[in-house]
Amino acid sequence: MKILLIGEYNSCHYTLKEGLEALNHEVLVVGMGDGFKKRLVDLNLKLYFRTGFSSIIKKIIFRVFRIDIASVLTQIQFNRHKSKFKNFDIVQLINENSFLTVSKTEIALLSFIFKHNPNVFLLSCGTDYISVNYAYLKKFRYSILTPYFENRVSKKDFQHILMRIEKPYKNLHDFVYQNIKGIIASDLDYHIPLIDNPKYLGLVPNPIQIKKLKKIDLDVSGKIVIFHGINRENYFKKGNDIFDAALHIIKQKHGHLIKIITVESLPYNEYITKFDEAHILLDQVYAYDQGFNALEAMAKGKVVFTGAEQEWLDYYHLKEDTVAINALPDAQKIAEKLEWLLLNPDKLLEISNNAREFVEKHHNYIDSAKLYLEKWQSKI
Repeated sequence: MKILLIGEYNSCHYTLKEGLEALNHEVLVVGMGDGFKKRLVDLNLKLYFRTGFSSIIKKIIFRVFRIDIASVLTQIQFNRHKSKFKNFDIVQLINENSFLTVSKTEIALLSFIFKHNPNVFLLSCGTDYISVNYAYLKKFRYSILTPYFENRVSKKDFQHILMRIEKPYKNLHDFVYQNIKGIIASDLDYHIPLIDNPKYLGLVPNPIQIKKLKKIDLDVSGKIVIFHGINRENYFKKGNDIFDAALHIIKQKHGHLIKIITVESLPYNEYITKFDEAHILLDQVYAYDQGFNALEAMAKGKVVFTGAEQEWLDYYHLKEDTVAINALPDAQKIAEKLEWLLLNPDKLLEISNNAREFVEKHHNYIDSAKLYLEKWQSKI
């Protein structure tokens, strides 16, 4: 089949492409490379006016003319490549807002996609109306909106998330849902809000290219290395402030046993090797399941503090603290888990092996590709 994958978060779509190509399908990935991460795509639509002085110019233009100049430039690029977006057997959007434009522009771009491709599907991955609304209604025990509810950030700081439930993006959500054949979730954080949704086709675990990620055996004879990768734009959303507080606690108590590596907003090709010497990786707090970064680290045999909630344990029939460490939104509890690992280094070795085996078993990119094909074909 001829398949078009639109948008990219980490390497979800590009890794899916590799799995589909291994099954003899023709695949094109169109996207922005996920911002500063510079992830690989086949057709790169550049993002303009996103950071620094250019973002100030963008705000001024919008304030004066009510025009989002970044969206205009994305639409120009889209129009330049229009002929490449027609006549696919399957199209999948990574998100309701795959082109990262304002809702009016997004609807215009998607109208072309829907008109020229009969089978369009949506992946629930990243913030969208349903997942954000579910969090806003406090149906999760904690969520990416917890820092906002606890007044640790302002509404302005979290506007990039909260806008997903405002009228323009609700209109975009409704438009997308009227035109898609079905929706798939990439992990439990998106699966849970979609349960009982009539267009929901189920969860397909994130595809990981296991062959490219060599497991690194841990040496626990010296200092234990803890890696903390920070995405400055999502500092509070990912719970990096809580990790920082936990690291301060553990450093005060066991500083002689550890080495801490902290990096910020690195491109993917640099990030993926920066944590090679680490035993422990601090990924994110406000999640029930693992995202792409956590899974790639687990594939390398790292002990990852991430989403590993009871719902995830039940779904995969696992026991707590055997594959990944659930990073609760509590610095003291995270510090206690870190201390437990420092004082029981044999557990690091055990979890490291289990993590690699888990990714091999449940996130193999070819198995994921087969599941996507199965779900797409059920609605064609």
